[in-house]
Amino acid sequence: MDTLEFIQIRKFIVKLGKMLHKYGTPAFRLEAYLTEVATYLGVRSAFISTPTSLTFVLWSDRHEDEYNSAARLQPGELDLNALSRTDELAIALLSGELSLSEADKKLDEIDAMPSPYGKLVTFCAFGLATSAFAMLMGASVSEIAWSGILGLLTYIWCLWATRSKRVNLMLEPVTAFVSGLATSAIGSYLDPGINIPLIVLSSVIILVPGLALTMGLAELASRNMVSGTARVMDALMQLFKLYFGAFLGVASGFALFGANNYEPAPSLPYWATWLSVLLLCIALIAIFRTRPKHIIWGILASFVAYGVTVGSSQFMDQNVATFVGAFALGVFSNVFTRFANQPATIVSMHGLIVLVPGSKTYIGLNSFISGQNFVQADHIGQDVFLIFMSLVAGLIFANVVMPTKKAL
Repeated sequence: MDTLEFIQIRKFIVKLGKMLHKYGTPAFRLEAYLTEVATYLGVRSAFISTPTSLTFVLWSDRHEDEYNSAARLQPGELDLNALSRTDELAIALLSGELSLSEADKKLDEIDAMPSPYGKLVTFCAFGLATSAFAMLMGASVSEIAWSGILGLLTYIWCLWATRSKRVNLMLEPVTAFVSGLATSAIGSYLDPGINIPLIVLSSVIILVPGLALTMGLAELASRNMVSGTARVMDALMQLFKLYFGAFLGVASGFALFGANNYEPAPSLPYWATWLSVLLLCIALIAIFRTRPKHIIWGILASFVAYGVTVGSSQFMDQNVATFVGAFALGVFSNVFTRFANQPATIVSMHGLIVLVPGSKTYIGLNSFISGQNFVQADHIGQDVFLIFMSLVAGLIFANVVMPTKKAL
């Protein structure tokens, strides 16, 4: 390998690593995948990934050429469309269908690619997702409607945050504050007796870091200590900011508009739970930017995870049932990888969303601080811990029973 070829290879690997980090790839998957690509391209390598940095060490077989690089990066966000296309590009490169220069150019094209669903569809998806979550939590019809409306407001703040660094820094607390203030006003003037904390939680559920907590624990389980600890602490800080914003918003609303006396309203029948899972799946397609050819797989993954968990809970403890659901999801995701030759993350993220206890973490924090539950939830702290552990263990066992063919 001459020096010019080594330079081309290391430029491609560095760009590939930064892009995969930007798309929210966990550290243990990112490091393993980059190692595979580097090995295929004929260079030795070592990588260290954290939520805010990425270190590359590359050298040729006999150390004729060496390269070290450390990049300071912002925590990535899930973009399944770009992740899928980047993986296809790497496959084409390794199979000889593309040259390094062509692959490098296409990486730039993928990075500049907008969401395949556009802002209007994503705007509607936020409203649908928040409504579906409220339905899943047993809210009444009016509470579901208000959750959807305020979910649209959450998207406006998220869109504003992409254009303003100041808004991005305070996104979680200010969004929760506005939702709490608006819900208090609704409870005082438009719809007295609504469950204000539940509506506030539903309206900001997209920002609740349950998935990030699960990914952080999975990184810790894979002995990525630095990345896992950083991701868990970052997720906890996001959760604290959300709760403080909601607490301040509701308190300010009560001071301005008067206190709300909660009057329980009839929930939708049991079949609405399954409808809410379907609606949530549909909304996540746009929010996660899932490619059209993977939509059916993503919806099936959600129903596999939720259906197996609900079915298992009829015969065993809920926390053990979550382990079984996560195990089934892991097996299904790895089967998807073998059929579609795409990263398991593409479908596993859809299923994890209906399993991760991010909302329970928020509810537990509320119970700890205020001493009150706004939904029926006994032993919430123990349940959150056990569910997180069950999720991680289920995915690990699934990788042993049905090994994935891809690191991603």
